Amino acid sequence: MGLADQAPLNAATNITRFARLSQSDRLGLVLLLSITLHLVAVFGVVFKAPEIKKPGAAASLDVVLVNRKSVSRPVKADALAQANLDGGGNTDADRRAQSPLPVQPQQESSAAQKQQQVGQLEQQARTLMTQVKSTQRVERAQAKSEQMAAPSDSPSASDLAMKSLQAARMEAQISRDWESYQKKPKRTFIGARTQEYRFARYAEDWRLKVEKVGNLNYPEEAKRQKIYGSLQLIVNIKSDGNVESVEIKRSSGHKVLDEAAIRIVNLAAPYAPFPEDIRKDTDILGIVRTWSFTRADELGTTAAE
Repeated sequence: MGLADQAPLNAATNITRFARLSQSDRLGLVLLLSITLHLVAVFGVVFKAPEIKKPGAAASLDVVLVNRKSVSRPVKADALAQANLDGGGNTDADRRAQSPLPVQPQQESSAAQKQQQVGQLEQQARTLMTQVKSTQRVERAQAKSEQMAAPSDSPSASDLAMKSLQAARMEAQISRDWESYQKKPKRTFIGARTQEYRFARYAEDWRLKVEKVGNLNYPEEAKRQKIYGSLQLIVNIKSDGNVESVEIKRSSGHKVLDEAAIRIVNLAAPYAPFPEDIRKDTDILGIVRTWSFTRADELGTTAAE
């Protein structure tokens, strides 16, 4: 029978023996088992079977490697090594180094590291908030200064009203000027370079009438004093043939001749009304002529240059 077959049999035998015990014996056995389990759980008591050395096995030999050496040999060596080391280490306890590497500083626990990181982050957050608040205060101060400076640059309500009134007055003045311009008569001046037949025909008829009236009304004072000369007149005639005005463009140098020419123009008026071909685009016709009072006591007019 193998070991696998004996295990169930031994368990059944033990159960049978436990059942044959009296009630007090079973209770004592249970208490002993309970106390044993509590000792193991609380104090870490472990029952270990003694090691059985096999006959003929060689004793083990511990060899350690040391990272230092001394001149003197230890009186009682604790272990075999590649060099003599009398003392060493950083503790008085009877310990053996587990590693030839130097002792590293003890690392802080993860909880302490996290707490330190949290403190650093809080400090950074407080620094950033201080910077943000400082920037906001500067921006608000700049905006306030700009708002205070704005009224001096911006026009006030009274200035806007004054400018609007000035603009309205200017617009009204432009409107009046344009209306006046529209109402102004359309003027045409004819002189030596007049080529259109409609103006040339009218000017010629006007000349014939003026010279006829002028010779009939030659100034007597000019005859007596033997005064002669020439002058230029601009005679402005309205569309109905009446004289609007007479202007002396160039004087003869003799008042009697200048006044005589103006008087002759008025004596010959009114002149013929404008024909339709002149009336359509001319309200006042200006005729520029040279008036000559000759030694023969005669009046003649020629086209002015």
